[in-house]
Amino acid sequence: MFALTKAFGSIYAATLLMQLGSSLLMTYLALRLDAGGVAELWGGGLMAANALGMVVGGRIGYWLIGRVSHARAFVAGAGVIVTAVLGHQLSDWLPLWLALRFIVGAAMMCQMMVIESWLNDCAPAERRGGAMSLYMVASYIGMMLGQLLLSLDDGLGAMALSGVAIAFAIGMVPMALHTGAQPSAISQVRIQPMLYIRRLPQALGAVLVSGLLNGCFYGLTPIFAAQLGFTPSEVGQFMALGIAAGLVAQLPLGMLSDRYSRVALIRVISILLCVAYLPLAVLDAPGASWAMLAGAVIGFLQFCLYPLGVSHANDNLEVELRVAVAGVLLVAFGIGAAIGPLVAGALMERFGPQALYLFSIGVTALLTLLIRAGRESCTSTVLANGR
Repeated sequence: MFALTKAFGSIYAATLLMQLGSSLLMTYLALRLDAGGVAELWGGGLMAANALGMVVGGRIGYWLIGRVSHARAFVAGAGVIVTAVLGHQLSDWLPLWLALRFIVGAAMMCQMMVIESWLNDCAPAERRGGAMSLYMVASYIGMMLGQLLLSLDDGLGAMALSGVAIAFAIGMVPMALHTGAQPSAISQVRIQPMLYIRRLPQALGAVLVSGLLNGCFYGLTPIFAAQLGFTPSEVGQFMALGIAAGLVAQLPLGMLSDRYSRVALIRVISILLCVAYLPLAVLDAPGASWAMLAGAVIGFLQFCLYPLGVSHANDNLEVELRVAVAGVLLVAFGIGAAIGPLVAGALMERFGPQALYLFSIGVTALLTLLIRAGRESCTSTVLANGR
């Protein structure tokens, strides 16, 4: 792990700052909507706009990386995000916020494509699980810090948005100064989407479900906690605890995923998640301590699905396909993150806050049924021939 940290330290630092800003922005907007009494549908709408931006950003990022290189594409995305974040201070008009969330989603998609394709290209195949686990550790530390920063200025003032902009701006520095291994140049080729659906169904399924669940987590869990009576500071702590639990899971997950079947791990985690969601799904008014404990268990399990899916998809790919696969997986995540908050938000408005976790149980139960135990076929020859 030390060797991976040394090799990719600047990339992990950029990841931490990027996710700090993103996490703080999402929870800040959710709390602003809850304070205005329009939380569920507009909260789901903002997450959906962000996710749709990610879907569009998949194509933009592939083109941009091929045209100007990985590092420059990351810096360009950060500049766009800083501008859009500060634009939230211009008006409280919610349609404008939808447009800004779409822009942020597209630009962040470019940044994540840069980071994930960089790591998967430069990390040795036998250490890819470890490299992705450290990437997720950096992500969750950033997310956790972003939630804790909500305690500043009661979490609803202009200081929070300024903190988001500062985080994204500073995040450009380590990426621009990285002097380690550089990813391979990519060729601008059009790849058939159906090829990935046929050859990477398990990886795409896990990433799609991760998008459904994580989109709900960031967009609707703050609303769930606020409706339990939590203050903005307590909402930040509740979110941070779930993210911290996800962080703790990453290092053992990295070691396990390099030794055991990633498909089998996805199945086990989806089964355990169905059980972990039950307390928050069936209890009308869980105590704060029980809610915190349940949130921590959920975070420990839920945040394992994405890195498992990504690592599994990249097991046997040619170098020139790394960026394309990163884009396809992030688009799948974005589609899930667009659909999840809209459906769960509508259910919460109709049936109450517990509907969020009833929806999550249904999603993970479906993943459990669909995931097969066998090894997935995703050979580089087949993928290359389908370009």
